[in-house]
Amino acid sequence: QVQLVQSGGGLVPVGGSLGVSCVASGFTFRPDFGWFRQAPGKEREFVAAITSSDGTWYGDPAKGRFTIARDNAKNTVYLHMNRLNPEDTGVYYCAAQRGGSSLTSIGSYDYWGQGTQVTVSS
Repeated sequence: QVQLVQSGGGLVPVGGSLGVSCVASGFTFRPDFGWFRQAPGKEREFVAAITSSDGTWYGDPAKGRFTIARDNAKNTVYLHMNRLNPEDTGVYYCAAQRGGSSLTSIGSYDYWGQGTQVTVSS
């Protein structure tokens, strides 16, 4: 049974840093991972992605501030976020796909974590 279990997140002041992680289990292949987020009243948006060969992509809000990484030995993908601002508040989701599809599209991902709240206080 494929599972993505997230941890981390929480409350952080403006300008602070925070990390979220996602442990994958049950996969029979090395997936591409993505991080998405959804703010209240807004659509889910792409944050960052990392391929099975460690290629990385970032959405505009994440460029220069966020870093995605993976540890294949631990089946874990991480998102480290710096210089956070209130617009970064939302529920962050990790997602996985087999590969070969758009990394930035929600519909490309077959597996999703449970979501983790990140709140940036002003």
